[in-house]
Amino acid sequence: MPGGSGVGGVLRLGTRTSPLAMVQARGVAARLQELADVTVEVVGIQTGGDRHKGHLGELGGKGAFMREIDRALLAGRVDIAVHCLKDVPGDVPRPDGLVFAAYVARDDVADVMLFPAAGKVQCLADLAPGARVGTSAVRRRAQLGRIRPDLRIEYLRGNVNSRLGRLDAGEEFDAIVLARAGLTRLGIERPGEALDILPAVGSGVLAVDCRADSDAVELVRLLDHQETRRCVSAERAMLHGLQGHCNSPIAGHARIERDGRLSLRGMVFTQDGSRFVHSEERSPVEQGEDLGARVAGDLLRKGARDLIGSVPN
Repeated sequence: MPGGSGVGGVLRLGTRTSPLAMVQARGVAARLQELADVTVEVVGIQTGGDRHKGHLGELGGKGAFMREIDRALLAGRVDIAVHCLKDVPGDVPRPDGLVFAAYVARDDVADVMLFPAAGKVQCLADLAPGARVGTSAVRRRAQLGRIRPDLRIEYLRGNVNSRLGRLDAGEEFDAIVLARAGLTRLGIERPGEALDILPAVGSGVLAVDCRADSDAVELVRLLDHQETRRCVSAERAMLHGLQGHCNSPIAGHARIERDGRLSLRGMVFTQDGSRFVHSEERSPVEQGEDLGARVAGDLLRKGARDLIGSVPN
């Protein structure tokens, strides 16, 4: 294999063992095999976040999905790893020696509200007052609270199919909210309503992690999508500047506008969405990190720190 990475000419790709994570990893593996003369073996790694059935805050947040994979990568048990970027914490540094060598071209960032397959409700406006909506994301909870404060937003975890199963059972939830990108990657097609809410930082992006001194870095860079990297650099810089914990209702989305400039919207909420701050700025595309820092600074001046501090960690 070029560069001599892997064992016996095989590049080992580490990932979580959930159905969605495995599908995503196989997609990355297939693309690498198309672009280079390399064989990729997908290695499933069960993480603490997958084993734990309670609230992720009890394990310190979404970083619980990454620790075992990071350790396997640093120890050389795998050569590269794939993460959903929205699950990568912004308030703690990445382990020394690891680098995101590629951000795969971004997929749809929409949050979609789904309804029981056997029911008659087909949109948010049709939900009765007090309807039960399942989601694990405080960002979604806060924005739904702004749109429909009458709804009962209840905590829901699990893989996509188990969440859909609980929805269709009709006993716990009147609706749930999922990422459209995950549904598409799993090949799941069912009616739903795309919500007019700001996505999570890194939504729709797969990040490919490597040891910084590995020969695999140059290979993985074949997957890197420049426009996505520029957008991500702005979003992640904003998230880092806000230093929100895993339970912070922070939303942010960068995109390249028709005039070629990079724009970034950021919002921070209270848990129920009753208060929020908003900022939007533009910059040349090469200045994503500066743009993110500028938006974070504006949000902080408008009171984001008090809003973040009002949400339990």
